[in-house]
Amino acid sequence: MSNKIILAGGSGFLGNAFASFLSEKGYEAVILSRSASGNNPHARYVAWDGAAVGEWAAELEGSRAVVNFAGKSVNCIYTKKNKAEIIQSRLSSVKALTDAILACKNPPPVFVQAGSLAIFGDTRQLCDEEAPHGEGFSVEVCKRWEEAFFAVELPKTRKVLLRIGFALGKYGGALEPLMNLVTYNLGGTVGSGDQYISWLHVDDLNEMIFAAIQNEQLQGTYNATGPTPVTNREFMQTLRKVMNKGWAPPAPAPLVWLGAYLVMRTEPSLALTGRNCVPKKLLDAGFSFRFTDLEEALRDIIETNEHGAFSFFR
Repeated sequence: MSNKIILAGGSGFLGNAFASFLSEKGYEAVILSRSASGNNPHARYVAWDGAAVGEWAAELEGSRAVVNFAGKSVNCIYTKKNKAEIIQSRLSSVKALTDAILACKNPPPVFVQAGSLAIFGDTRQLCDEEAPHGEGFSVEVCKRWEEAFFAVELPKTRKVLLRIGFALGKYGGALEPLMNLVTYNLGGTVGSGDQYISWLHVDDLNEMIFAAIQNEQLQGTYNATGPTPVTNREFMQTLRKVMNKGWAPPAPAPLVWLGAYLVMRTEPSLALTGRNCVPKKLLDAGFSFRFTDLEEALRDIIETNEHGAFSFFR
């Protein structure tokens, strides 16, 4: 078996972070991307369309693992067209990878799927893996996504689905736009501020994905988030503290709706809803977190230069 790990749809924030992590571990990261080139020096790029088996499938033969990050970003306005693309991009990539694995003479021994905690909907109740699912479009997307992933048995390939939380890290991701707001003294409480953010440091997420690959005992569905979720109010207060910013005006729900649609061109519910999730199964399996304190995690990510500005750093 080779040390090659396939990262389908891995050209985004999470895929790039994991590719760099793999390089440090001595693994070869192959990113399947709509472009056969990319800017991550720690990965090799191979073109795929994310919808059907093609020449890219040869990369799976004898590989160590497949990790699927593919799917249209939910950071958009939920028009009928965008909703269809969000669903189809997820279902199509799962099917294409499943078909490719089934066609391998020496298939990868593990298939890791990046899912979402959004399956629990908008709730303040503590959610482990057995918590009831919520309601709404995002929940239905997650349900169909997970059903598609587990629908077909892969006789020689173990399956692990990670419901990923609010991943914090350098060079983009969910944290960057919040940092931009705080920089301009606009990082106040969003909506009621009582909605939960189930956060984790991207370094811990990388270790989770790697554990899913390495640990043959891990199988099935796991909440991939930190053990200490916080409310939006607490998150924004901590972010302002770390960035040496004081009070910022709150953003009432009507203003969030207006700004999301007219300025940010995204779905306002992404900011106004949340979920209070914990990684019970990973903790039970002995997973150890490096970052459980939000302030410590943010300080690890954010660097203050002598002029008081903030930047991402390597």
